[in-house]
Amino acid sequence: MKEKHPENRYSNKLISESSPYLLQHAYNPVNWHAWNSETLHLAQKENKMMLISIGYSACHWCHVMESESFENEAVAAIMNEHFVCVKVDREERPDVDAVYMNAVQMIHGNGGWPLNCFALPDGRPFYGGTYFKPDQWLDLLKNIVSLFKLKRTELEKQAGQIVHGLSHDNLIKPVREQIKPDPAVLDRALETMKFSFDNKNGGLRGAPKFPLPVNFSYLLRFAGLNQNKEIFYFLELTLGKMAAGGIYDQLAGGFARYSVDANWKVPHFEKMLYDNAQLISLYSDAFILTGKQSYLKIAGETADFILREMTSPEGLFYSALDADSDGEEGSFYIWTENEFYETVGENAELIGEFFGINHEGLWEKGKNILVKPLDEDTFARQKNLNRKLFSEILSTAKLQLLTKRNQRTRPSLDDKCLISWNALMINALTRLYLAGGRPQYLQSARKAMDFIIENIIQPNGGIMHSFKNGKTSIQGFLEDYSFTIEALISLFEACGDESYIIKAQQLTSYTIENFYDEQEGMFWFTDRQSHDLIVRKKEITDSVIPSSNSSLALALFKLGKISENDEYISIAVRMAAAMKENIEKYPASFSNWALLWMFISKPFYEIVICGDKAQDFAFKMSKLPYPGKIVLWNNATGTLPVFNNRLKDGQTLIYICSEKVCQKPVASVEEATELLKVV
Repeated sequence: MKEKHPENRYSNKLISESSPYLLQHAYNPVNWHAWNSETLHLAQKENKMMLISIGYSACHWCHVMESESFENEAVAAIMNEHFVCVKVDREERPDVDAVYMNAVQMIHGNGGWPLNCFALPDGRPFYGGTYFKPDQWLDLLKNIVSLFKLKRTELEKQAGQIVHGLSHDNLIKPVREQIKPDPAVLDRALETMKFSFDNKNGGLRGAPKFPLPVNFSYLLRFAGLNQNKEIFYFLELTLGKMAAGGIYDQLAGGFARYSVDANWKVPHFEKMLYDNAQLISLYSDAFILTGKQSYLKIAGETADFILREMTSPEGLFYSALDADSDGEEGSFYIWTENEFYETVGENAELIGEFFGINHEGLWEKGKNILVKPLDEDTFARQKNLNRKLFSEILSTAKLQLLTKRNQRTRPSLDDKCLISWNALMINALTRLYLAGGRPQYLQSARKAMDFIIENIIQPNGGIMHSFKNGKTSIQGFLEDYSFTIEALISLFEACGDESYIIKAQQLTSYTIENFYDEQEGMFWFTDRQSHDLIVRKKEITDSVIPSSNSSLALALFKLGKISENDEYISIAVRMAAAMKENIEKYPASFSNWALLWMFISKPFYEIVICGDKAQDFAFKMSKLPYPGKIVLWNNATGTLPVFNNRLKDGQTLIYICSEKVCQKPVASVEEATELLKVV
């Protein structure tokens, strides 16, 4: 990420930070501090209000507010005189972001980034908002200063009410008794969810439109388990429209964070690792369940984009590509008609029509976003072109356009490596390998995970949250543990290396010891050693990524099946039971919980394969379109209890097991497939 150095006239304490977002602000005239114990102590020592400004490197409106207000010397003078100003990278400190975002949501009913929150010297918030225009910001600063001088008692009262709300907004009613989950909960949840479906453009109704892979991954599995044609149709509409829209980079692969319109055309151009990782998984699983090659193609192109443009020398994955180039959002990606035609040359009109130039792709002021109104087969057929010939013409044109585009100023790269998002990407590459069989994806996944095991996981069993320039920073959060455990389980399924399960068990033990609230049956977002926040939170709501609690519950359920650990399964079932009402009433916000509910209320199978052909059999069984399964395989040396007494000399046998009952072993994938149809 490129930092600004305006003649080195100013620098502040952020200059010693590693976060690209913080470094962007290191030369503001605002005397920014990072979030740490020294800063918190300073505010109380000087009896100054805290101004906590939160954003991330690829945030367009964060850049705008910086340019308009934080680089303004007059504005900075007021901020420096009356506040201890704290700049927070929300990706590095999701715990801090969660507290102050929730506070602003309580005040206004909504939130977003940039997030600007005012707090008393002890960190208790009393007011905040998102983006402010320069005159609004200046007026607000003056009003806040006046209130602190003249009506501090009222601010103290308001802060107390907000903190009370923050402390009680995610209380969970514990479930003590054992339950038998009712699958009808999912049917009722689906009926609620369907009201928000956009049956014309796919996705959920309205704009802006987010890919929402957590929602669609659950729906895909629900449709696969129940052979629900209506949901399959909706998902195929959604996946097709997303891949054909401007939200997808038609030249280089990869998805932008969201589209500002309802039909996926105009993206907010930033590309985030967490979105692309989950979408690789989604399209890979869609290929497994439908057999449509177009889904595998999108997953592969997106993975190739990440491996090519967002991968570190160590094999880890960077966080984001900015939306802006040369101070303009999307300028790296858009085309005028003349520029497009001159670049393509021969066949320019044909390729221009394919990408919607000056028609479906026209945006504003003669600029075009590349879209795909028709798929390649349909377009070639309508033009009476040989399919192979058109594919060659299109490939040549895309290479020409990419070569031209790469001469432009590239979007800035946020080159910190967040372990939670890396785990999502490792899982994605593993899913893609299992779907398509290309070994380079599994190799990349293993390289990243092996680096994490050797360098990011600490001797005491804890994980660090961030890695950059050879150094780790920030103690890990629950999402780092839960996503990493899930990725380790996926890797074990793909390559049969038991060391991944051993590491998953070690991380799980550490997580239970340091994050578990046995009274409520859920896990805190921060570990027991974390003391710098005014409240300690539990993350239960699924959003653009799964909540850390739902992710961990799924990991516990699967790990319990693999290791025959009933305690893990019991914790997962208890967690799911506590979410029953939320799953039914608010399924879009609890869809990863719904997936867990599906696994514990419907038949879930452990497919155990032992013998010389185990890897080949396992690869084929992994591609069976039944989502409620886990495939465990071993050639000869397995030590896990699940493999005990199952290895027979000269045979490769497949065991179909559920609820500690196994069917008679069979010796072929065909027999096992038939058996799954009747058990």
